[in-house]
Amino acid sequence: MRGRLVRVGVELVNAEGAQALSLREIARRAGVSHGAPRRHFPTHLDLLSAIARQGFAELAARVAAEDREGAGPRERIALLARVYLDYAGSWRGMYELMFRHDLLESGRLGLRETSLPLFARLTELVARVRPGADPVVVAGALWANLHGIAQLWHWGSLRLATGGADPAPLLAAALDAHLGPAEPAP
Repeated sequence: MRGRLVRVGVELVNAEGAQALSLREIARRAGVSHGAPRRHFPTHLDLLSAIARQGFAELAARVAAEDREGAGPRERIALLARVYLDYAGSWRGMYELMFRHDLLESGRLGLRETSLPLFARLTELVARVRPGADPVVVAGALWANLHGIAQLWHWGSLRLATGGADPAPLLAAALDAHLGPAEPAP
């Protein structure tokens, strides 16, 4: 039952967005009474956290599938960033749920810890690109920049302001700003 409630929640957030994730609607779609989720998830935040954990697991799996260990660290950061932006654009409801402050702050079901491995990977790669800088600070600033690009692109603000049809130039500028200019291709 627990797994079914989470699966239904994942389907619902992907189809209709984070605002659709009421306990009643998840229970209805799972074919159970509206009180049934409480037997498996004591609070609404617990169920939302379980759903968000699936989003972090999916994002981590996509990054791992695309990562090329033999590539240079800057190339790997660019790849991670592209996967991140693609995920944010393709799975909008899940992306918004994953980064809800109340869920991350609550620490329910270890959600905060679930989000940290991806940041640790980014930090390790940043340390290799910028050895003299504080990698946690640089990785945090880059992540915040990526999050801003994802949000502002979704809202249409960046398209309107830049006249662009693709966020790729914004991503390149963010990488240059945080990591220094890219080496020209040989």
